[in-house]
Amino acid sequence: MRTAMKRQGLAITVVMMSAAALLVGSAGTAAAVGTPTGYGAGTTGGGSASAVTVTTASALTSALASSGAKVIRVSGMIAISGMNDVTSNKTVIGVGSGSGITGGGLDVDGATNVIIQNLNFRNWSDDAINVQDSSTKIWIDHNSFSNGYDGAVDIKRGSDFITVSWNKFANHDKAMLLGHSDSNGSQDRGHLRVSYHHNWFDGTTQRHPRVRFGNPVHVYNNYYGGVSGYGVASTMEAGVLVEGNYFENTRDPFHRGEGDSPAGALLARNNHFVNSGGGQQGGTVKAIPYSYSLDAASTVKSKVQSGAGTGKVA
Repeated sequence: MRTAMKRQGLAITVVMMSAAALLVGSAGTAAAVGTPTGYGAGTTGGGSASAVTVTTASALTSALASSGAKVIRVSGMIAISGMNDVTSNKTVIGVGSGSGITGGGLDVDGATNVIIQNLNFRNWSDDAINVQDSSTKIWIDHNSFSNGYDGAVDIKRGSDFITVSWNKFANHDKAMLLGHSDSNGSQDRGHLRVSYHHNWFDGTTQRHPRVRFGNPVHVYNNYYGGVSGYGVASTMEAGVLVEGNYFENTRDPFHRGEGDSPAGALLARNNHFVNSGGGQQGGTVKAIPYSYSLDAASTVKSKVQSGAGTGKVA
C-alpha cells in the first residue's frame, strides 16, 4: 500500500512538474526573456504579474486594454482588425515560434513600460506596431514582420526611451518610421530617442529607419541584406549614429534628407559593406548617453541571422 501510494504521489508530482514546464518552459515562457539595452533599458512590462494565455481576438484585445500589470501570452496566430490599444505595464509575448497577430496591429498610445516580444506580425491593415502620444519605456524585441500595409514599427508624437532589437523584417516596404511629420517639432524636439540594434532587414525596401527630430538616434549592429530602396534616412533636425552595421547588396545604405524632408545630421562609423554603396553623412550628432557593447561589424550578419526573429528568445 505504501509503495503504491508513493508511486501515486510521484505520478502526481511528475504531472504537476510537466504542467509547470508547459506554462513556463522555453516554448511558452510566462515572462519576457532578457533585458533591454540602449534607450529602453529598465523596461519591465508586466514583470512577474500573473500570466494569461489568449487564443481568441476578444480575449487578446480585452487583455491588452485592461488596467494594471499583466503578462499576455499569445498562443497561435490570432486574427484581429484595426489598431488595438495596449495599456501601460504590459508584456505581450508569443508562445513558441508560430504565434502572433494577423490582420491588425498594436497601438501603444500614451502608455509606459510595455514589452512586445516573440510575435509574428502578418498582413496588417494599418501599422503592425504604432507607438505614439508620448509613450515611454518600450521594448520591441525578437518579433518577425512581413507582408503588411503600412509601417511595421512606427514611433511618433513625442514618444521616447525605446529599444527595437533582434527583429526580422521581410517581404515588406515601409519598415520603421521615427517621427511622422516635419511640422510636429513642438512635440517631437527633445524626444524620439530610440536604439535600433541587431535587427535583420531581409530584402525590404525603405525606412530602416526614416528619422525626424530625434537626436541622438542609435542604429547599430543591424544586418541589411538586399535592401532595395534605402537603409537609413536622417531628416528634419534629426541626428543619427549609424554604427557597426553590416550592409550587403544595399545600393543606398544611408543618406540625409528624404522626399520633401530636409537633411538631418548623420554620422557613420565602423560599418561593413559588401557589394553596397558608401552612404552619405554630415552634420553634428549628439553623443550617445549610455554605455553599450558593440559587435565587430564583420560578425553582425552571422549573429543577426542566427538570433533575430521569433523562436530565438529562449
